[in-house]
Amino acid sequence: MSTPLTAPVVASLPKASRWQDKFAYLAHQVRRSPLTMAGLLITLMVLLCMVFAPWLASHDPNALNLTQRLAAPSAAHWFGTDEVGRDLFSRVLYGSRQSVGVGLFVAFASCFAGGLLGCMSGIIGGRFDSLVMRLMDIMLSVPSLVLIMALAAALGPSLFNAMLAITLVRIPFYVRLARGQALSIRQMGYVKAAETFGAGRWHMVLWHVARNAMPPLLVQLSLDIGSAILMASALGFIGLGAQQPTAEWGAMVATGRNYILDQWWYSTFPGVAILITATGFNLLGDGVRDLLDPRQQGK
Repeated sequence: MSTPLTAPVVASLPKASRWQDKFAYLAHQVRRSPLTMAGLLITLMVLLCMVFAPWLASHDPNALNLTQRLAAPSAAHWFGTDEVGRDLFSRVLYGSRQSVGVGLFVAFASCFAGGLLGCMSGIIGGRFDSLVMRLMDIMLSVPSLVLIMALAAALGPSLFNAMLAITLVRIPFYVRLARGQALSIRQMGYVKAAETFGAGRWHMVLWHVARNAMPPLLVQLSLDIGSAILMASALGFIGLGAQQPTAEWGAMVATGRNYILDQWWYSTFPGVAILITATGFNLLGDGVRDLLDPRQQGK
């Protein structure tokens, strides 16, 4: 009489096969969603432009040429030139490094800091938890953009200060999300068993809670990149972000509005770059959310 197979087949597969199966599943899920595929393609295109900007740019982004100031788009200058003759196509390419770089830095930094603080708050509890959550409630009671502008103005206009201001304002969202996950996970049997055997709080936070709280944090991170890009562009637009001669999309749109009636290309191309990039990251974030949603696994 044969013995029924009770162990999962996946458990007997080598690690390489399991990783290949996971990758094949993710690729299949992405192909099923045209919007996710579009977001992935846009994101890859933007990242490639960031990396290869020095090779793709047709001119030095900071080179002045007053004889070609405010020139219309042409074969020599695909996106035209600005008020001092700088090539806008090259500046848009280099501007992706500033605008998208801010979005990526803000999302990852706020996710790391907020996720770690939220996990610690949920595990430690007591007065520490109350203090952290009351501070987060105070920050969340103020509209995000208003608080970001206030912090950026207080710190001074610069790209680094803009990144710092946006990161500080985005941390509370990750703290609340990670704390909720920690409160749920710490009731699990394996966490209580680890505590019984003398595991320290740092071990429980890093090894048990943070790893299992990662999926919702990754979803929030993927959705925040597009928002961070828009916030960084807004700060650049009002003069609190990157300063001249640094190429940054929001600052370019702000300067180009002075010439919008006659030189439409000045604001249009950086604005379209912001729109396409933010849309791509938002579509990709929606796809990541669907992939990590347990309710979608069986569909």
